[in-house]
Amino acid sequence: MMRTPTPNPPPGIIGHNRTMLTANYCAFPPEGIMDSLLPNWPGCIIRFQTSPRMGARFTQALMILPPGTGSAGAVDDGVQAFLYVRAGVLEVSVEGATHTLVPGGYLYVPQGVPYAARNAGAEEARAIWVRKPYQPAAGIGAPEVMVGHRDTALREDSGPRWRHCLLGLREMRMDFEMNIMCYAPGAHFWCIETHVMEHGMVMLQGQALQLLGRDWHELWTDDFVWMGPYVPQQIYATGTETCEYLLYKDVNRDVL
Repeated sequence: MMRTPTPNPPPGIIGHNRTMLTANYCAFPPEGIMDSLLPNWPGCIIRFQTSPRMGARFTQALMILPPGTGSAGAVDDGVQAFLYVRAGVLEVSVEGATHTLVPGGYLYVPQGVPYAARNAGAEEARAIWVRKPYQPAAGIGAPEVMVGHRDTALREDSGPRWRHCLLGLREMRMDFEMNIMCYAPGAHFWCIETHVMEHGMVMLQGQALQLLGRDWHELWTDDFVWMGPYVPQQIYATGTETCEYLLYKDVNRDVL
């Protein structure tokens, strides 16, 4: 009996991918990050990008909210939280006020403050969700709720590189920063960094080559990268459009 030939597998099915996880960093394309469901967020999809299980000291996720979904009332995870809207319209209620966040909008919630969020639009909403236990410092008060938009945030320029300073810049009450880093095509960071700060970054648009440790990784829009302390790192913007990424960084505290 003649056997039907097995068709060749499509390109990339055998071990060809850009995913990398080491003890000190990761580089994850979005298609490989699976869905999680949480009791306090009915109908929402949470895609965890990094967490303490990986070795990070914070948690970062992509939150996907279909129309009409959101938190089951006010939630308090016992940690501070940051939301950055990538798509759709998100309404966040905190301390008696409701804030409408459109793409580029963001909100910071201090530790111990309950908040509620829901998709207030007719289309799917997406937000980057960062959470971290707060590290207090003696003689410094705790931070307050902060709301803003990338277009009105402080901008710092350095030639073909610039950044939108969303949260925590030179603010000693804060123990982390959130910035949007921007590189014109062909621009690069001026040195190979090796520092005590930890990073989580999401590519908002464009392409880049990033050095992590001793290896270069190609990054595309929506890719996620975690960098532990002291990981050698450098980035070059490739492609034809501005490379932009949302960057988490722990700051303003002594080493433990």
